[in-house]
Amino acid sequence: MKFSIDKQERYTLIQPQEENLNSAVAPQLKSEFVILANEGITNLILDLSEVHYVDSSGLSAILTARRLWSGLGTFVVTGVDHPAVKRLVEISKVDSVLTILPTVSESSDFIMMEELQRDLQGESE
Repeated sequence: MKFSIDKQERYTLIQPQEENLNSAVAPQLKSEFVILANEGITNLILDLSEVHYVDSSGLSAILTARRLWSGLGTFVVTGVDHPAVKRLVEISKVDSVLTILPTVSESSDFIMMEELQRDLQGESE
């Protein structure tokens, strides 16, 4: 599976460079999520802008990331642009459990706000 990883100060951006996020590539993506989580990456943005199709295995990989980051920080999905990907998100109703934002920039801003909120909550405890 081809993908790029861009580690920024506040988040890491992972961009699959495959048109299909299916059973052939989903296990590699899950493995990469586990590696990043074990590295202590606290905020992850998954950019699906180059992905045209996601099957149940791909969806499972995405939900694995959500589960991993629920205890680490913030997980955001962006680039849900292609009709087949949008349709899967709507049909599966994962938009009710995932944070899905239009762009990487908006995702970065969201993560910054989430970090501020966690910092403020930590101070008040």
